[in-house]
Amino acid sequence: MNPYLKKAITVLAAIALVACSGVYKSSDAEVRYLAMATEDGAVRLAYRDKGKGKPVILLHGFGASSYTWRFIEPALVKDGFRVLTVDLKGFGLSDKPIDEKYSIFDQADLVSAFIRQLQLKDVTIIGHSLGGGVALVLALDEKKDLRKRLSRLVLIDSVAYSQNIPIAFNILRTPVIGQIGSRLVPIEVQTRVALKLAFYDDSKFDSKDVKEYADALKDTGSRHALIQTARQILPENLPELSSRYRSIKLPTLILWCDHDKVIKPNIGLRLHNNLPNSTFRIIRDCGHLPQEEKPEETARALHVFLRP
Repeated sequence: MNPYLKKAITVLAAIALVACSGVYKSSDAEVRYLAMATEDGAVRLAYRDKGKGKPVILLHGFGASSYTWRFIEPALVKDGFRVLTVDLKGFGLSDKPIDEKYSIFDQADLVSAFIRQLQLKDVTIIGHSLGGGVALVLALDEKKDLRKRLSRLVLIDSVAYSQNIPIAFNILRTPVIGQIGSRLVPIEVQTRVALKLAFYDDSKFDSKDVKEYADALKDTGSRHALIQTARQILPENLPELSSRYRSIKLPTLILWCDHDKVIKPNIGLRLHNNLPNSTFRIIRDCGHLPQEEKPEETARALHVFLRP
């Protein structure tokens, strides 16, 4: 393949990106919907609710959905937890309104409303990548009612500090170019290359995964959500927000892959140094998706942290 074409495909591939995306193929009986009132109308979040015990909420990363937790969800249920696997606004089976409210703050508001509507208490939030940024915003919420409902955090290869933006994000953030660029290369090709970027060992995914991930990027709402989220993934006030991490007293597990090219391990170590009640664990030989590439090690780390 021409090296310039290969480079272009690689760049555009990350539009399928980073945590990759997929729709969790489940029966209607497994998927529930909860509508949250907003200033612009209701937004329905799709979620799965399995098991009994203390609630654990799973929040996926950029472009992802409940599919990313397919190995972790049953392990947590087996450990005796009530597991609520949520598709964030714009992703998976949740509503994908054509608006601009796709920041980590907008997502945190919806998850906060989700927790209140279900009257959840003693909640553990597990957030990957973008979902980790949402979890941090929730932990910093000054509303006493919400603070009393949260008990623990798990941050997996999480958005946390200002960092260099990958070139694919910059493409998505550019008006017109982002929309045109996502159509230049077949979505299946973009997705396969994106998975190679996200996985350290690309033998850990197959053509079925590529299809699952690619299917979720083919509608207008999903592409709009990707573009809007990319534009807002690092908010302007992130330095001020990150300066407040020291005030988070919740017991926190920080999990990071040693070969993460998207959010490098030094970010995780910095986060550990700024969260006073945190534990930092490195998972070896994986990229940006430990819950998919190293599910057994990830589930084991969660078991040790969450067990009574």
